[in-house]
Amino acid sequence: MLSGLSPEWFAIIALTLTYSAYVAEIYRAGIEVIHPSQWSASRSLGFSYAKTLRFVILPQAVRGVIPPLLSAFIALQKDTSLVNIIGTMDAFNQAKFYSSASFNLSSVTVVAVLFVIITIPQTRFVDWMLARGMSRRGRAGGK
Repeated sequence: MLSGLSPEWFAIIALTLTYSAYVAEIYRAGIEVIHPSQWSASRSLGFSYAKTLRFVILPQAVRGVIPPLLSAFIALQKDTSLVNIIGTMDAFNQAKFYSSASFNLSSVTVVAVLFVIITIPQTRFVDWMLARGMSRRGRAGGK
């Protein structure tokens, strides 16, 4: 069954399995950060286990896991590029072929600049989210 799959499908399966484990671990850590008193308080109010998770724990946990999830998304983007470089021909390889045929490196430069244009704003956004979360925690601790 697996022998008939193309290399692209193997890459998709590998990245899906790897990053689903990372995302599950990020959510697990986010849920563990919630203080046990939150569980106890909602259970004492009569919430079932499922309602405790849905209405009390997960809304608090999601706020804390957004920055690590964005970091994982950036890493996934980079790993996807890595898989393209290893397995199939991607934009950079095409640019190299074009530059070797025409002796013009502008296509390689364009591909590199596009990668930087995509990656740096995502990284800055994650940094901003982390700083915002830290400042909110600092204000909440001071009250």
